[in-house]
Amino acid sequence: MTIGVLAGRLMRGRGWINALRQDDARQVRAHIAELERNLIATTPHGRNRRFDAGNELRIAKSRLERLEECIAAIAEKCGR
Repeated sequence: MTIGVLAGRLMRGRGWINALRQDDARQVRAHIAELERNLIATTPHGRNRRFDAGNELRIAKSRLERLEECIAAIAEKCGR
């Protein structure tokens, strides 16, 4: 949904931005699930690999939280 052009850039509506954030959130959730599966897998991992996966998992969960806050804010503004 194109609204207009500002300084040579296309402006998009909240719905389009919300759809992008929803898609980002789905991808992050899938990545989190993969990381969690890797952490509990029966194959032995080196301590460093588990530590790296744990850090990556923490970062992904933080990103998901920020995305969900953004999605909620967009939904709140659209509800006005």
